[in-house]
Amino acid sequence: MVVGIDESPSSNAALAFAFDEAHLRRSPLVAVHAWIDQGIDRSSSAFVDRSAAKEDQCPHLADRIRPWSEKYPDVAVTRVVARDGPAEVLVAQSRGAALVVVGSRGRGGVVGLLLGSVGQPMIHHADCTVAVVRTGETA
Repeated sequence: MVVGIDESPSSNAALAFAFDEAHLRRSPLVAVHAWIDQGIDRSSSAFVDRSAAKEDQCPHLADRIRPWSEKYPDVAVTRVVARDGPAEVLVAQSRGAALVVVGSRGRGGVVGLLLGSVGQPMIHHADCTVAVVRTGETA
């Protein structure tokens, strides 16, 4: 099983669903945090310390997962941190998975209201079942 999370509090619904499903299925869980740098000109990327930025995200991911790992100590969790498009990383992680869980905050366009910017490409390209968990938060 795979869950995609971001830094927003709204991804807690996706985490709750994913941990509950992993517990019920007696399955390990892969927690994925991926992002693309916004507003950085690719020509200036040589001046950005990408390894430091990626390392900065690791404690954040651990902090997001910790309460759920305490609630579900039987669920083994692997963390994946990637500086790439979230949908692309999750599609890659879907290979061999039984389920990918993503949240939806209802951002962007009519389809985004239902699926979200990651959920939409996931349902079209993932190699497994996708659960899009609506968080109830409005844009």
